[in-house]
Amino acid sequence: MSRRKPERLDRLLANLGYGSRKDVGHWVKEGLITVDGRLAKSVSQKVLAETVRVEGEPLDHPDGLTLIYHKPTGSVCSHKEMGVLIYADFPEQWSDRKPPLSSVGRLDKETSGLLVLTDDGHLNHHLTSPKHHISKTYAVRLDSPLSGNEQEIFAGGSLMLEGDEKPCLPAEMRALGERKATLVLHEGRYHQVRRMFAAIGNRVTTLTRTHIGALSLDETNLAPGTYQTIEPEALIKRVSPREEDIH
Repeated sequence: MSRRKPERLDRLLANLGYGSRKDVGHWVKEGLITVDGRLAKSVSQKVLAETVRVEGEPLDHPDGLTLIYHKPTGSVCSHKEMGVLIYADFPEQWSDRKPPLSSVGRLDKETSGLLVLTDDGHLNHHLTSPKHHISKTYAVRLDSPLSGNEQEIFAGGSLMLEGDEKPCLPAEMRALGERKATLVLHEGRYHQVRRMFAAIGNRVTTLTRTHIGALSLDETNLAPGTYQTIEPEALIKRVSPREEDIH
């Protein structure tokens, strides 16, 4: 999302979540908004985002908003579902932005870990498109001990999940203990990790996404429920796979 062209002051501030267009009208009358250092004249005034100040402060991410977020267990990746929503961890103003801030894919309620959120539709598509080879890595704890053949089954590309019409793409699993493993996926199906282990007779008890492409949750130093903003170009660079990982 870029705001390099002049646009109406009220539309700009409403789309950035500051308030309604009516609210902006009140702020103009109260002298709370300046444009190029001068008091705003009217809500219909055409402005560039970088020239606007609200109560002396620059606008909040006027050219778009992208986050790296450590999703905690128990929260839901939704704007509307019941329960604790991930958006409660962000400034309230961000919930009213247009286009909306949305998660790139989802982690279910009981899954924690690395999540990207953005209001940039092109970036969202880039991160989810299979042609860009951006993998997802998960740390898995299991109810029953590994039997020893899981790595071969997951890598074979023939595992069928209940209700699906196509087998899973080959995935890489590495055992870390009797009931612990990492699993790297190259697609994003509904509850895929849990369903893959269920298909071979095991149950996932704890699940954390540790990587998106080459970006590691550990390197972000984010505690559960916290986030950091990032420029889309920098994010793409950090998640992009190495050439040897593609071929």
